[in-house]
Amino acid sequence: MSPAFKLFVYLCLCAGVQCIHHLSWLPCKFTDERMFVNTEGQHETDFQHRDSMLQFGKAGDPPVNPHAVTFLATGSKLELRQYLDSAEADNIDCELRRFRTENTSVLWPGLDPQEFSSWFKCTLKHTKELFTVVAFLRFPSSLPPAGEDHRNWPAISDGQMLTTTVTMVMKTETPLVQKGLGLPVTLHCQFVVDHKRPKVSVEWILQRRGERRKLFSSGETEGTGVDRKSLSRGVASYEVPYTKINLEGTYMCSVSVAPLSGTLDVGLQIFEAPRVSLSVTTPVIVPEGSEHKFSCQAENYYPLDVEFTWTETDPAVSAQRVGAPLPKTLKNVLLSSHRNNADGTYTLSAFFYIQATRQHSGKQFTCIVNHKLQRLPIKKNFVLIVEEPSSWGFYLVVTVILLSSLGLLFIMLPYLYRARRQSNQRKPY
Repeated sequence: MSPAFKLFVYLCLCAGVQCIHHLSWLPCKFTDERMFVNTEGQHETDFQHRDSMLQFGKAGDPPVNPHAVTFLATGSKLELRQYLDSAEADNIDCELRRFRTENTSVLWPGLDPQEFSSWFKCTLKHTKELFTVVAFLRFPSSLPPAGEDHRNWPAISDGQMLTTTVTMVMKTETPLVQKGLGLPVTLHCQFVVDHKRPKVSVEWILQRRGERRKLFSSGETEGTGVDRKSLSRGVASYEVPYTKINLEGTYMCSVSVAPLSGTLDVGLQIFEAPRVSLSVTTPVIVPEGSEHKFSCQAENYYPLDVEFTWTETDPAVSAQRVGAPLPKTLKNVLLSSHRNNADGTYTLSAFFYIQATRQHSGKQFTCIVNHKLQRLPIKKNFVLIVEEPSSWGFYLVVTVILLSSLGLLFIMLPYLYRARRQSNQRKPY
């Protein structure tokens, strides 16, 4: 290996380039549990947050940080790093906890009946919500299972290294999905176990506004959304054919292989951008001194959070490259009440009143609508033209005179016609 290539590899490792072979460790938050009896004689649990490391390697490797609790994930049938999508260490949040097995009498396949195990659950989340990975780590123990009361859990000291193996991995590539109404969406969930033909149980549950609803269970004949044939390949994704407001919530993919059971949360958020319109079309011509109401309406949007701003600008001045003033924000803006639409979306209006003066003529009024999940605001504007009252009065007088003249002419026509006939009859032949 050339010195230049060695330097390149060293720099990559120092910069945290995370291909599967370069990622050697991750800092983690280890939440330990200590059972104790309080002064009233009752059992309580004290949760202790401790610094720890998730280290990848082989048995006998020295710890990266000798002062922290180190969980060494050694080579097994499952390679945890391949599920991290080459993410950088700075973009992965790692949490470790002890795992309480629901059924301590079940022996993990492939183990000797005399082998005991302590279990830990490792949760790895991408900081930009690209994935969530849950892995179960097995640590060989010389003690039998502690049962439901876990007071006999072996203590873990600072600087201790626990050599573990990865037995089951769950992953979702859609920890948060944002979709518009009426669209199909796939909520991703996959799993892999370290032995063939595991007895797997899969469930999907929707939690919405404090209510839980079972959507699918592999042990039941009812329930749709998951391709049952794909479960044998470790694919448990849930299909939502048509997004609606009442389908928004937290979807939980649960996978159980006794004695282990894990859950991944997948959030589905419905996002529908507002359709914005004005009550007038530009330009708006009004007489000086008249009062008018101008309204801006945002229709069929979701979720509820929407913000209105009305501004006033002078197009001639704002076109200047240097020294152009900022738009003036109107203060007398009022909001209508929210209107609930049949599909669960909302409609809201923002309006203001103005008594037209010559100072308003030529000004541009802009409605700016910001929605919660929309990157750029929506803008609608119109130009106001204010006419002098004299010109309007002149046109009105001329119009009245013309209409009156036409009316008088129609009234006089029959008389003029008869007078002409009589005049013609008196003429001598």
